[in-house]
Amino acid sequence: MNSDNKRGIAILGSTGSIGTQALEVIEAHQDRFSLELLTAGSNAELLIEQALMHKPNTVVIADESKYERVSEALWSHDIKVYAGADALAQSVESESIDVVLTALVGFAGLRPTMKAIEASKQIALANKETLVVAGEIVTKAAQAKGVNIYPVDSEHSAIFQCLAGEFHNPIEKIYLTASGGPFRGRTTDQLEGVTKEQALKHPNWDMGAKITIDSASMMNKGLEVIEAKWLFNLKPDQIDVIVHPQSIIHSIVQFTDGSMKAQMGLPDMKLPIQYALGYPDRLASDFPRFDFVNYASLTFEQPDMDTFGNLRLAFDAMDQGGSMPCVMNAANEVAVELFLNDKIKFLDIHRLISRTMGKSVFVKHPTLEEYFEIDKEARRIAREVSI
Repeated sequence: MNSDNKRGIAILGSTGSIGTQALEVIEAHQDRFSLELLTAGSNAELLIEQALMHKPNTVVIADESKYERVSEALWSHDIKVYAGADALAQSVESESIDVVLTALVGFAGLRPTMKAIEASKQIALANKETLVVAGEIVTKAAQAKGVNIYPVDSEHSAIFQCLAGEFHNPIEKIYLTASGGPFRGRTTDQLEGVTKEQALKHPNWDMGAKITIDSASMMNKGLEVIEAKWLFNLKPDQIDVIVHPQSIIHSIVQFTDGSMKAQMGLPDMKLPIQYALGYPDRLASDFPRFDFVNYASLTFEQPDMDTFGNLRLAFDAMDQGGSMPCVMNAANEVAVELFLNDKIKFLDIHRLISRTMGKSVFVKHPTLEEYFEIDKEARRIAREVSI
């Protein structure tokens, strides 16, 4: 905690959807938070704009070719500028930082999150891939360092909120809700010709391109299933997915006495971001309020794992454990990139992931460094596999 009793915040991935909304939360609560660090991958112009507006102590641009541009823009404003992946990982160790919001996309979030845990920083986790890939290592490291991991995904935040005051009571099951994405109800034949533009139109949430495609393919929910296993120390058969098209109930906990708790609200990522940064306090907000009158019914249905096979792949990867979730995630990141670049069709995403998982060598208990090698090899296979 800073000398003025403000909580020092680092945002890894400040130019993405979560990062930009987190800045809005911090701006609205300047009496509670002090912005210490902003990092971006390659979006130098937005990073500069954010730094000039919010005045962090330090910024890091991962793309080293953009260093000069950022440095020239900020040097006269007493903002330190660094570049490169190593600088990004090291920057979280600053004494002025209390909470690290990991909002990087994909596998890139693993190393800086581990660095932050090693430096005993509390983690607000919006990068689900960190736990998907190396959940056992990450959670053990956090436990050893006394670090709390506060979930930022709306579904995991909902579970976390439902468990407030219940941590001593055993969970029977959790239900992660899913909107069903833009293609809910469609058959495999109907999905054969869907376009990138159609897949990027999510019915309820405003998210970045990668996570929006993951939502359309149901892989996003699959990643959340594996993340939930590690966040809440659950067995696979304690996790279920239910499709809830209105996205008002964000997830449900069922306890051993049969009672259930649900967390509700309008779909707005600023709420779980604010809850994670301010925990254990609930901070006042002017976010839009839910009105029951506007929702005559809330509906639920089983996910179609035959049509949306990525969700089944995620359950399979979780059951197998070891290196398989890492392989699945790497293949998915390659597949989504290829789809966004018009190299493969929408249904090829599932085919590419499935075949990569089938061709990869399985490792039961990888070390952290082995995970980086497994990820690299899985990406190579994914780029070469025939679909």
